[in-house]
Amino acid sequence: MDLNSASSVVLQVLTQATSQDTAVLKPAEEQLKQWETQPGFYSVLLNIFTNHTLDINVRWLAVLYFKHGIDRYWRRVAPHALSEEEKSTLRAGLITNFNEPINQIATQIAVLIAKVARLDCPRQWPELIPTLVESVKVQDDLRQHRALLTFYHVTKTLASKRLAADRKLFYDLASGIYNFACSLWNHHTDTFLQQVSSAGNEAAVLSSLERTLLSLKVLRKLTVNGFVEPHKNMEVMGFLHGIFERLKQFLECSRSIGTDNVCRDRLEKTIILFTKVLLDFLDQHPISFTPLIQRSLEFSVSYVFTEVGEGVTFERFIVQCMNLIKMIVKNYAYKPSKNFEDSSPETLEAHKIKMAFFTYPTLTEICRRLVSHYFLLTEEELTMWEEDPEGFTVEETGGDSWKYSLRPCTEVLFIDIFHEYNQTLTPVLLEMMQTLEGPTNVEDMNALLIKDAVYNAVGLAAFELFDSVDFDQWFKTQLLPELQVSHNRYKPLRRRVIWLIGQWISVKFKSDLRPMLYEAICNLLQDQDLVVRIETATTLKLTVDDFEFRTDQFLPYLETMFTLLFQLLQQVTECDTKMHVLHVLSCVIERVNVQIRPYVGCLVQYLPLLWKQSEEHNMLRCAILTTLIHLVQGLGADSKNLYPFLLPVIQLSTDVSQPPHVYLLEDGLELWLVTLENSPCVTPELLRIFQNMSPLLELPSSCLANELSSENLRTCFKIINGYIFLSSTEFLQTYAAGLCQSFYELLPEITTEGQVQVLKVVENALKVNPVFGPQMFQRILPYVFRGVIEGERYPVVMSIYLAVMGRVLLQNTSFFSSLLNEMGHEFNQEMDQLLGNVIEMWVDRMDNITQPERKKLSALALLSLLPSDNRITSKGP
Repeated sequence: MDLNSASSVVLQVLTQATSQDTAVLKPAEEQLKQWETQPGFYSVLLNIFTNHTLDINVRWLAVLYFKHGIDRYWRRVAPHALSEEEKSTLRAGLITNFNEPINQIATQIAVLIAKVARLDCPRQWPELIPTLVESVKVQDDLRQHRALLTFYHVTKTLASKRLAADRKLFYDLASGIYNFACSLWNHHTDTFLQQVSSAGNEAAVLSSLERTLLSLKVLRKLTVNGFVEPHKNMEVMGFLHGIFERLKQFLECSRSIGTDNVCRDRLEKTIILFTKVLLDFLDQHPISFTPLIQRSLEFSVSYVFTEVGEGVTFERFIVQCMNLIKMIVKNYAYKPSKNFEDSSPETLEAHKIKMAFFTYPTLTEICRRLVSHYFLLTEEELTMWEEDPEGFTVEETGGDSWKYSLRPCTEVLFIDIFHEYNQTLTPVLLEMMQTLEGPTNVEDMNALLIKDAVYNAVGLAAFELFDSVDFDQWFKTQLLPELQVSHNRYKPLRRRVIWLIGQWISVKFKSDLRPMLYEAICNLLQDQDLVVRIETATTLKLTVDDFEFRTDQFLPYLETMFTLLFQLLQQVTECDTKMHVLHVLSCVIERVNVQIRPYVGCLVQYLPLLWKQSEEHNMLRCAILTTLIHLVQGLGADSKNLYPFLLPVIQLSTDVSQPPHVYLLEDGLELWLVTLENSPCVTPELLRIFQNMSPLLELPSSCLANELSSENLRTCFKIINGYIFLSSTEFLQTYAAGLCQSFYELLPEITTEGQVQVLKVVENALKVNPVFGPQMFQRILPYVFRGVIEGERYPVVMSIYLAVMGRVLLQNTSFFSSLLNEMGHEFNQEMDQLLGNVIEMWVDRMDNITQPERKKLSALALLSLLPSDNRITSKGP
């Protein structure tokens, strides 16, 4: 592709590719796709996206096509790979100027340079790093920023490579540029701090902060990934020790920077990045981190658990500090063996530092502060409780991860510290409990919240407090009376107490007390507050899930609880909450089984409506499927009355041509199976949905080995067996041909376990329908015969081969003879000789058969050959 003549043509097509008109867009995309493999195309793209006078959208598209081209055609072994000459030209052009004015395009250029660096640096591109180092020194703000941005992405990409040779190259790179990276970071950091102290203009402060952030990102990758033993490098350890002072400086800067602007956001990101450096280093190099343990603990505890942090800390920073404390407390590298002499000196040193820091006063202060400050429900949470109770219950779970949410993070830290130092902290928590005995004044909201926080701690530490708390007595004298306080202000405690009981139910709760608890649950499920009812449902699930659950104790309360749970299910509106309540209902149905029959009418009528309403919520539909599974098991044969709703649900859930099957298939197959297991007979509709089975068995050969060992396909074979046992004649007449074809295609490809599953189906079909079973599966019987003749080496597979062979021989002698004749032609042997070889192998492998029924079957099959007219010829002399 000639650059001069092609540039205008490519530019025109790129312009068309940015059009909103599909009639213009589609042909342009097709043309660009054809040019992807043309020599010179990427040089044209480079000229276009580096031309700042062109339209931004066109340049953006050019960058994206260039980036995708690196992924597809840059490697030497790739089809249509770029020539070495063109790649050399492109590499030189990419780092000629760092002056891109548009941030988004600049980021994309930095990313694509990093992609090339991953493949070519340093061997084919030795000039990249020196060029970047020189470019970040220039005085021009734009060029310096863009070079620094590229420097970061290149460092990040090279640090992610994992092959030993690549790791060695990165170690060499890190050693060579670490001092420069530190100097660069210190320079930008000092510039930023100076501008803040002198009240510089916001644009200049933000510009310096951006450079500080980028240079710190580079240092993070070099520090964490660039050294085998970083504690032996003075520059690395000097940087890490200096982080704490820098953190203090940046936290103080927050006092003079507004709370609602871009600069504040960047400042907080930089502060968090400091903590990420420490966390990553601790995770990757725990032994090298040992000299930093004392300073890290002092810093984190002072800012999180003392007045030092007041006015300067923010939630994400507190979370990071707590994570740092938690990782030090739990780190296995810092825990000596039971026999101290077996521990390494490094471990003993780290343990000594920890023990010296976590003194009784420090632990007590941390424990009390966690409970009395961080566990308290905030005004925002109480407001959310009132305005969005369902949202409040979801928030209380901590979202996606405890690492990034303050409340769950504080609770995890409390659990870890209490577990590690339970002998010290147990008396502290018991003392806090004792000060809260008796009822609390409903007018004193602070006292109610303190008690809520202490009860939260007692619940979280339930396993550690097993020997220290007489929970049964506490339940009767303190907790039960508190559940009976109906005042609206007392609802945080009602919710917390029922949650607390749920935490202790599997730890220490006398069985005789359960009726009292069930009575309390019935009352709380009628509470005016929705949050209390949802929490009560959770505790009910934990109670019925417990191994000490007794149905006879529960049955007197079953009708009331089931009715109230159903009412709760109807009242809640959020998908997550409906799923939660459905899981509770499912659990109750599963535990009481057939005893549920008198009470499920309302639920049975409601589920079709809920299924229709949840069309866009596949996870809720999964919860409905689980509920239906337990309903069918509880209703038994009566579940036939659900078929008008049940069978279309199974049909949709197991239809691989329907997008929802990705979410619903596993539960849908389980529902299909339990429906068959509880069906008195096969209805035409139930028989018809077996049409979904064939696509489930037609899997790509590449994934057969994995798929056939999965639970889903095991369930498929159980379903097939279910149809055979329930209505063999009708089922086999309708589906045997297709089933045999699927099995014929599967058997040569699948694992040993898969072969056993397939042949068990054939064995069952022969067992249940001896009249025409052999003819129906005649395509796969040669496969079985071949396995016997060739002496299948897996005993389990050989056992089932012989079982199938024995049934064919006993059920249809003429069919067996024709099969023997067919196999004789294949093995080029006379029938008598082949039969002799089969019998010899059969007798030799009789010990493979462990099931008495199959052993008896083989004996009868062999005996049936005694009156035969065949002149059996052994393969032996």
